[in-house]
Amino acid sequence: MIAAEPAVAERLVRRLAKDSAFDAVASEIRAAIDAGRPVVTTGCGTSEHAAMAIATLVSNAMDLPAGREVRSAQALEAVQRPLGEALLLAVSHEGGTHATNEAIRAARAAGSTTALITVGPGSPGAALANHVIMTEEQDQSWCHTIGYLAPLVVGAALAAKLRKSKLDAAAIRALLDVSQDAHGPAEIAAAMAGTDRLIVAGAGHDAITARELALKVSEGARQPATALELETVLHGHLAAVTRWTGLVVVLTDASPTILARGHRLLAAAKALAVPTAAIVGDEVAGEVDPDETPAGRIVLPHTGRVPAVAGSLLASAVALQLLTERLARARNVSPDTLGREDAAQAAAHA
Repeated sequence: MIAAEPAVAERLVRRLAKDSAFDAVASEIRAAIDAGRPVVTTGCGTSEHAAMAIATLVSNAMDLPAGREVRSAQALEAVQRPLGEALLLAVSHEGGTHATNEAIRAARAAGSTTALITVGPGSPGAALANHVIMTEEQDQSWCHTIGYLAPLVVGAALAAKLRKSKLDAAAIRALLDVSQDAHGPAEIAAAMAGTDRLIVAGAGHDAITARELALKVSEGARQPATALELETVLHGHLAAVTRWTGLVVVLTDASPTILARGHRLLAAAKALAVPTAAIVGDEVAGEVDPDETPAGRIVLPHTGRVPAVAGSLLASAVALQLLTERLARARNVSPDTLGREDAAQAAAHA
């Protein structure tokens, strides 16, 4: 599934350019924002992280001021507090997630317009939503890969549409092709395989990547992992860190404030002798000394043909998935069973 992603992304971008449902959702977003009505994205698990990314991409594309941004809400929150006369954009790869479908149902009952990004038209979620954007290609991995990347591509395409531009399908494929270099992920996995747990830190849109990496590592490599905001790690969490704790910092934003706090965290980790690695953008790589990331690094490619935030989220998606897959190998577990070969895990899932 990871290897298939560059071609899947290219095909999806080309399909969306001719998709009337996609155009309708873009129009609904613009109309809601112009009228001052809320636009909320939602989902669960990996789909929640994709929904967060879509909210960020759309807010950036519309250049929305503070307090007017598109908001992301976890599906259960959206069920408990549905908004009226709003636009709810949900993400659910198979369209069968109970809480997400209940959020769609609650939003419609409250008088909101609803849309769903999902793989096909035959799911319960697709039957509930006013608009359905179909990604069409089914993820074969239980530890979702395409199920995360595809809605990110939809979000990047929506952002481009709202900017009155077009997403370059060939450039997206090229970006993801280059992102598939497994040397960095393999180096980090070898260093982290013997740790008891991982802390993954990021700020801004990098916090979304951090959340998805922590989820993938937990379910795919079966290693406890926690995602925290970059600044949050510096306020108490390091007190419980030992030399058996691994740290992965996601740094693709080159803004001085975030870089300064990132260096502060890396310095603290060095003082604690914590195995530390990073996922960095190519603009940031030169700002982070190799001594600060002794457990290795993944340097994300960049192309001017893909907007910066979209490119970071898309390239990071492949990087975090490769890192999970290599970590699962190093720990001698299958990333595709989610641990359900264990009777207790199977019972818990049921």
